[in-house]
Amino acid sequence: MKLHRLVLGATLALGLVAGAAAQTVMKINISTAQNSHQGVAIDTFAKEVAKRTGGRYKIETFYNGSLGGERESIEAVQLGTQALTFSSTGPVPNFVPDAQILDIPFLFRDKAHARAVLDGPIGQDMLKKFEPKGFKALAWAENGFRNMTDNKRAIKEPADVKGLKMRTMENPVHIAAYKALGIITTPMAFPEVFTALQQGTVDGQENPLSVIISAKFDQVQKYLALTGHVYSPCIFLMNKAEFDKLSPADQQAFIEAAKEGTKANRARVDEDDAKGVEYLRSKGMQVETNVDKAAFVKALAGADAEFEKKFGKANIERIRNFK
Repeated sequence: MKLHRLVLGATLALGLVAGAAAQTVMKINISTAQNSHQGVAIDTFAKEVAKRTGGRYKIETFYNGSLGGERESIEAVQLGTQALTFSSTGPVPNFVPDAQILDIPFLFRDKAHARAVLDGPIGQDMLKKFEPKGFKALAWAENGFRNMTDNKRAIKEPADVKGLKMRTMENPVHIAAYKALGIITTPMAFPEVFTALQQGTVDGQENPLSVIISAKFDQVQKYLALTGHVYSPCIFLMNKAEFDKLSPADQQAFIEAAKEGTKANRARVDEDDAKGVEYLRSKGMQVETNVDKAAFVKALAGADAEFEKKFGKANIERIRNFK
């Protein structure tokens, strides 16, 4: 009887070990807070992966740049030291140069246009361009339209941004465009931005309302201008070798989980855009809603000519005119 119990106990213990071993744990991270449009994206993704794989895959979620900034995280995924990340496209062109075209200022009419491009053939073809670089791009998600904040003056027209020292993403298209406007560009990883604004290392920064709110930039910035100058996508990235190890069914589960994360993410962006101006005003920011966007477009004519040479006018127009 005693021997039977020992055998049974050993069998159960082995079963528990086998069960534990059957669960694969992967990490995904963002540079913003959990209570943000990016946080809801990865939280939804993690929940959906667990549900769709019967708990065989567990996604651990990390926030506030705790595993590094976006560029570091993308490098880690490329190297295979981290399985997944969720990033804005800010540093992406450093890894997949073709993606730069999406960051051209005033390329997209509105969020509906941008989402249609990313979910349609143009965006889906772009996802495939990540594979030779060591990534599986699971889905496009959203950061939103970028707006400028600063501590020097209200921004209404291009003359107002000349000489401002602005934190920018580590993105060559953004940097070229902002320099054309006379901005003193200061590329910087996102986790460093709040302190840089607080200490006056830079005068301002530019980000979607969702980011401005979740990062609490209202605490260190006085002026907000709804410039809407660049649409900023986000993307779910996975190490290609890790993705290739998955069964076809699990690969599909990860892709569908990312799509669900995108739905939740876009819904939060819409919510933040609807309430953001009123919220930031209540926090003491002076908000300029009447920005002369046509003047900004005109001021960027020289940069646009360079972008046309670089990316091809037909490729840019294909996106601009996408229905």
